[in-house]
Amino acid sequence: MNQANTVGDYQVWPGEPYPLGSTYDGAGTNFALFSDVAEKVELCLISAEGEETRIALEEVDAHIWHCYIPSIMPGQRYAYRVHGPFDPANGKRCDPNKLLVDPYAKAFDGEFDGHPSLFNYDIHDHSKRNTEDSLGHTMTSVVINPFFDWGADRAPRTPYNETVIYEAHVKGMTMTHPEIPEELRGTYAGLAHPAIIDYLKDLGVTAIELMPVHQFLQDDHLREKGLRNYWGYNTFGFLAPHQDYSASQKPGGAVSEFKGMVRAFHDAGIEVILDVVYNHTAEGNHMGPTICFRGIDNEAYYRLVEGDRQHYMDYTGTGNSLNVRHPHSLQLIMDSLRYWVSEMHVDGFRFDLASTLAREFHDVDRLSAFFDLVQQDPIVSQVKLIAEPWDVGEGGYQVGNFPPQWTEWNGKYRDTIRDFWRGEPSTLGEFASRITGSSDLYANNDRRPTASINFVTAHDGFTLNDLVSYNEKHNMANGEDNRDGESHNRSWNCGVEGPTDDERVLSLRSRQHRNFLTTLLLSQGTPMISHGDEMGRGQRGNNNVYCQDNRLSWVDWNQTRTNSELVEYTQFLTELRAEHPVFRRRRFLRGGPLGAETDDRDIAWLTYEGRVMTTDDWNFDFGKSLMVWLNGDAITEPDRRGHRIEDDSFLLCFNAHHEDIMFQIPGTEYAHSWEVIIDTTEITGRPTRERIVEPEGELRVPARSTIVLIERH
Repeated sequence: MNQANTVGDYQVWPGEPYPLGSTYDGAGTNFALFSDVAEKVELCLISAEGEETRIALEEVDAHIWHCYIPSIMPGQRYAYRVHGPFDPANGKRCDPNKLLVDPYAKAFDGEFDGHPSLFNYDIHDHSKRNTEDSLGHTMTSVVINPFFDWGADRAPRTPYNETVIYEAHVKGMTMTHPEIPEELRGTYAGLAHPAIIDYLKDLGVTAIELMPVHQFLQDDHLREKGLRNYWGYNTFGFLAPHQDYSASQKPGGAVSEFKGMVRAFHDAGIEVILDVVYNHTAEGNHMGPTICFRGIDNEAYYRLVEGDRQHYMDYTGTGNSLNVRHPHSLQLIMDSLRYWVSEMHVDGFRFDLASTLAREFHDVDRLSAFFDLVQQDPIVSQVKLIAEPWDVGEGGYQVGNFPPQWTEWNGKYRDTIRDFWRGEPSTLGEFASRITGSSDLYANNDRRPTASINFVTAHDGFTLNDLVSYNEKHNMANGEDNRDGESHNRSWNCGVEGPTDDERVLSLRSRQHRNFLTTLLLSQGTPMISHGDEMGRGQRGNNNVYCQDNRLSWVDWNQTRTNSELVEYTQFLTELRAEHPVFRRRRFLRGGPLGAETDDRDIAWLTYEGRVMTTDDWNFDFGKSLMVWLNGDAITEPDRRGHRIEDDSFLLCFNAHHEDIMFQIPGTEYAHSWEVIIDTTEITGRPTRERIVEPEGELRVPARSTIVLIERH
């Protein structure tokens, strides 16, 4: 029988190998760490003054090193030292001189200060090993109190076809809001403030998708330039909310604050989706710091180059790729996902560079082990799963190839809608496919239109305002504008690069805002709005603000007043979408031959002359105008209670040409009378007077505009 051990003031019991990480049970804490390569593991308890007590872990089960200490309470700082082979050429990098944080820690304290001791090589002579102790220069893990009063919290579980996603940044959304107390700005508590939640509810948002909130570190090269990693795609703590986003700075305080934020959003009927980065870690390539995985079990956690195991496979552009072929790396990802759903109550995930997770060897495999695990997991499989369907490796663009229960950021939707509205020729066929749910991408494996996460802008690239204001990217470095050639953002500046006083240009840009938002929110699929686009947020032509933690990237809430018409128009569009199921079909549109059976046809594609599109019309080089009829009487899928869905019919008139076009309204087989409800040439997006259009009548659709008509009964 195992006997209790004593180290200093601490009794040390054998403990349990699971769960991994530190687990407080109300009386003490269990510690468990995986390492196959380790020869000895020491648990290091760190006092508030930075003093260290080392406790050798004597118990090992299936490569899990563990113990239980009765007196350890929440708030205790800790880390590990892992003894074992240091042989970088063969992929082994154990170094007990480096204090290592727990991959399963649920909170962290302190910071990585960039000190040379964090690296296992001499920064002045890379051929020499650095054996300096990193204590005092690295973060520590923190034991948390897992208990929280969730009250009557319930997940909204909004169906995809009723979902409107709002991509946002915890800090950027809250730093300038006048109603949020200064001490709460930039925090989870600030995001949970009624001023933010009420705004999102009024906007018609049903889910907020947060850019990375897993614990991440600040890059040394940015710190040296006086910059910061603002976006946060540099994570290492997959079970911990980022401490800097917490108003409470006590160790572990971010956990309860994050839970309170989720509860507040759920009370408002808004889901919380996390942008998660499991494809790589913050340790970077072989020249990066040793702070966690590298020193615990380098070969288990990272993909190494075959035949050159000193170096890392890099499908992410960040220096390393997580080894999703190893069972313990897969377990870490799955344990993390389950934790955020079960304990933190989040409603889904957007997977950064998800193609990396599908790489079994070099190729992307749609049925890789990771996706098999997600499919059969009773918790993770039930939440929203969104893939960014590409990485930087060969064959990394995998749009449409993810398993059936997954949705995807549809980059082809983004590119096509941008091309159409900047006036590119020969885009009609692609445009038609994208606004009807991209059946060419998703229907082949029994997926639905909602598999397409439609977006025109996201955090990466131009904002909507910059999309219509710049042809070139103007990326900022230390506050200076560095014009950097073509943006590759498929943007069009409407005639003038950047800010202008030309009223004609400003009017056109405003119209383009409305054209993009109208197209986005009336397309089949699941729409995503990038934070601040609805109020005209700009970044002065910067298409990559990942290191700009300042007003350049933050949402300027003064714009809700200066651009109030655009905010109100976005609200109108989300209300229109919510009220009319014809814009959010659960099944793909069938189309079919037009004739006497018009009532059974759910969509018709018409030329501006009012006739059904032919093959020649689709292939016409000009191809900048289109009329779409959506039949509200031909919705085949039932509602939640099995009842037939009935809706109004709509006529959508798109003109991306630089001149006005006279549209011929089709005959009475489509409707007996129409009323204009959207006109993007108007600053409010809606007609200033009642406009009735009769069948076979004419309707002038101004240059670069959208007009939407509803059937009058």
